[in-house]
Order: sequence, then C-alpha cells, then structure tokens
Amino acid sequence: MKAEFSREALKDLRSLDTVTQKQIVKKLQFYLTSPDPLVFAKKLIDAKDGDFRFRVGTYRIIFDIEAGTAKIIRIQHRKNVYRQP
Repeated sequence: MKAEFSREALKDLRSLDTVTQKQIVKKLQFYLTSPDPLVFAKKLIDAKDGDFRFRVGTYRIIFDIEAGTAKIIRIQHRKNVYRQP
C-alpha cells in the first residue's frame, strides 16, 4: 500500500525531533508493507479527521484509505490528536 501525506501531516512530522521522525517513518513503512496494514490500525469511532489510526509510541497517525492508498492526515502526540480546535 502506498502512502500520501497531507500538508498538515508533513508539517506535523517536520516539527518533531529527528529520532521521533525516524521512528514514525520506519514503523509506517512496516505497517504499509505488510500484507494487511489494517490489522495494525484501529477504526476511529468519531471520525472527524480520518477513519483509522496507527499507533507509534505516544504518537498517532490519522489516515483514510482511498483506492488502495493510505492518505495520512495528521501525525500528533496522543494528548493533542483527538482535540478539536
């Protein structure tokens, strides 16, 4: 499965320290190259931003699936990712 990052997701990723960035990218590659990536995902109940999320340590990757592509919407710490502005 391919990944496509939104502008906000890239901004979120760049704002993190280098070690965390590498950890998130490595884990995301692992998830997306597995035969069924949704095994590692959790369906979000109140999906205002995205339908699914991956967990990488204390960070959450919010995404949708469209035409076999994971559209990465946000990458944020778990205490901030579900808050509405």
